[in-house]
Amino acid sequence: MTALFTASILTLSAAGTASADPIGNFLAPVADPALYLPTPLGEPWFDPPAGFEQRPPGSVLATRTVQVGPLLTPVTSTQILFRTNDSKDRPVAGVTTVIVPTAPWTGPGSRPVVAYNMAIDSLGNTCAPSWTLPRGIAPEIVPVQSFLRKNYAVVVTDHQGPRQGYAAGPMAGHAILDALRAMVALPQLGLPAQSPIAATGYSGGAIASGWAAQLAPTYAPDVNLVGVAFGGAPTDYRILLRSLNGTVGSTLFLSATLGVAREYPEMFTLMNANGLRLATIAKDMCIYLTAPGGIVAPIPAQALSDIPDVDRTPIAEEIIAATRMGGNRTPSAPIFIYHGQQEFWIPKQGPETLYDEWCANGARVRLEEYVGEHLVVALTGIPGAYSWIDDRLAGIPAPSGCSSFGR
Repeated sequence: MTALFTASILTLSAAGTASADPIGNFLAPVADPALYLPTPLGEPWFDPPAGFEQRPPGSVLATRTVQVGPLLTPVTSTQILFRTNDSKDRPVAGVTTVIVPTAPWTGPGSRPVVAYNMAIDSLGNTCAPSWTLPRGIAPEIVPVQSFLRKNYAVVVTDHQGPRQGYAAGPMAGHAILDALRAMVALPQLGLPAQSPIAATGYSGGAIASGWAAQLAPTYAPDVNLVGVAFGGAPTDYRILLRSLNGTVGSTLFLSATLGVAREYPEMFTLMNANGLRLATIAKDMCIYLTAPGGIVAPIPAQALSDIPDVDRTPIAEEIIAATRMGGNRTPSAPIFIYHGQQEFWIPKQGPETLYDEWCANGARVRLEEYVGEHLVVALTGIPGAYSWIDDRLAGIPAPSGCSSFGR
């Protein structure tokens, strides 16, 4: 734990801090949620205009042209600042990057769109796609290129929201849907409301994709979502408390806990001094810094609170329920879910339960389980998922009802 804290303090010092006294707060932390938000980028473009809260979700607040890459397909790229809602339906500003091939669309109808949801899985603003794409360091640029090669437009949204609420599903779903509303509100992009839209993502990107799918019927029925494919989905944090917590993957789970706390700040009242210290030092970290920490210090979440059975407190129970995918939220667009049969970090129990619940409520869902664990299926699941997306964007109807393979 000491090694993790030392490396983290160096990172924090380099990145800056929103607190006037980060060292003092590390030594004597207080449960003020504002102290544990990511450091602002210092770019005025990201600041929403006064009164934006009164505008409807999906309203365009600002735009700018950017260069993204590295890409093989010639494109024009536009970033949009837009109005959306956070996990508690409070108004916030979101950012998305719309990437459109310069070649004209020669197929029938309007150019198809893929909302590609990257697995951000991080806590800092410099980890978000709006920052990494223009700098050529976005880690999932290859799948973006694969869709551009098909002459689809690709929309990559900062689905964690302005607080970088990693793993907060409602925030992510709102951001994806409002980004797509903002996209069709800009005629110059050539992507009108009738454009067929598919959404996809893996792991952390599956959280955003699944939540967008299940919120769309009530939150954004105007978005022309024709299909959603996602894999490796963490659907229920109660399950992850058993599979990730206190293991070599623990720092990813702790990062998700801190990300969710930014959307549900009452969680900070459950933390002890060490929990708040971890929130201080990790507030600007990207996944490449947080993920290896579990090898050195597999810290269980319970160690960051002095409350017995903290995950069973009313606050924790309410938040776990609020961030659980499924239940009475059911998508109307067809769904493709893929998962590893040997998943040990994100057990298949989660997506199987989700499949059962959505199907019981009348959704159209295809579940495919493949041999392998999380990293293997991240690759082997792509051909089936992307072929399914191609069919939906081509207007081929998904089969009715539900079916599965490998379960």
